[in-house]
Amino acid sequence: MRIVAFNGSPRAEQSNTDVMVEAFLAGAQEAGAEVENIYLAQKKIGHCLGCFTCWWRTPGTCIQPDDMDELIAKYLSADVAVFATPLYNDNVSGIMKNFIDRLLPTGGPHFEKDGNGEVRHIPGAKRAPKFVMIANSGFPEQSHFQVLRLLARRMARNYHTEFVGEIYRGAGSLLQDEEMGPLVDAYRGLLRKAGTEVVNAGRISPETSDHLEQPLIPAPEYVDIFLLNANAYMDQVIAANRKA
Repeated sequence: MRIVAFNGSPRAEQSNTDVMVEAFLAGAQEAGAEVENIYLAQKKIGHCLGCFTCWWRTPGTCIQPDDMDELIAKYLSADVAVFATPLYNDNVSGIMKNFIDRLLPTGGPHFEKDGNGEVRHIPGAKRAPKFVMIANSGFPEQSHFQVLRLLARRMARNYHTEFVGEIYRGAGSLLQDEEMGPLVDAYRGLLRKAGTEVVNAGRISPETSDHLEQPLIPAPEYVDIFLLNANAYMDQVIAANRKA
């Protein structure tokens, strides 16, 4: 099995998103998968021009001379693609949105009805990989991922593929907080388990998904603790920058 992760964080390997992706891929690799972690911020990806040349004139190929030809080849080579992103305005990052939009050449131009009678495009010449969605948010509650949960399911429908797991982490900034060491280590263990399950069972189990949804700080006052620490940090950073 080949698993390719596309990390849409502007901070690339320095990101909280990458903490999650690396642990997930480590578990998948331990289970025997070939893995690759791609930082979209390090690639040249123009926005979709809406010209449909990739359907009408050069099937499967965009006219823009950037890195998307290489990225689409890697995407189509995967058995499982991981879409990984920080949560921006309840949605994916701008880099990830450009990447998703530029996957247009992988689909077909004609239309069909799905099993529910809703119209969508037909599949492309090559099958789309199954996929996993991974995201983290600066806000502590899991409720902030409502839009992304729906988007992931619509993407699977539109791509004629299977959605095999989602991992969302509120309070993602805590993933690189040194004082959170033991709790983050335990969470990374869950992420590795999720990666292993995708390889061995074809999807993340309901039990692991449930554990991944739990707060990083196992306390009833979790949100209040987060607010206190986050605001203190913001005050510290603002003061330091104003002095500079």
